[in-house]
Amino acid sequence: MTNFTVTEKSKASKWMVVYTRSRWEKKVDKLLQTQKINSFCPTIKTKHRWVDRTKVVDLPLFTSYLFVNADPKEQLMVRQTMGVVNFVNHCGKPATITDSEIERIKKLIDSHENIEAVSMPRIKVGDQLKVENGLLLDWQGEVLKINGKSVVMLMKELNCALVIDTEKTVLSAV
Repeated sequence: MTNFTVTEKSKASKWMVVYTRSRWEKKVDKLLQTQKINSFCPTIKTKHRWVDRTKVVDLPLFTSYLFVNADPKEQLMVRQTMGVVNFVNHCGKPATITDSEIERIKKLIDSHENIEAVSMPRIKVGDQLKVENGLLLDWQGEVLKINGKSVVMLMKELNCALVIDTEKTVLSAV
């Protein structure tokens, strides 16, 4: 293994996004760190409730994703690590994240307790959508506003706007 100084290594390596097997984020993070590869799996403390007890657990902020700062030689080691599916690619190259973005994520986790990453369907203001389940099945409307986990839709037939929780309701493009 070649000995790099900190500045030489930082020039050759970049933060990249790694896609992992489901629920393997923290395991892969530990495996990479035992190989001396700089990895970062942002976690948040969450109260989890079972039938017989409640416990505070560390859950990954981004499901199935973590970040690695690896030079080209270490990238092969990352790919060969158990639990790693692949690097996340953008335009045929591994997606990279700046050091400042990684620091922002770290500060955000340190300074806030109630944060979560929510995957929203690719919905934009002005889209025409149809409700796929629930009481409003097959109703169509135009997206007026996106607010966190909910979408405000104009329902012309009802002459009103509805706030729809995207976690409980499936929406599709018309």
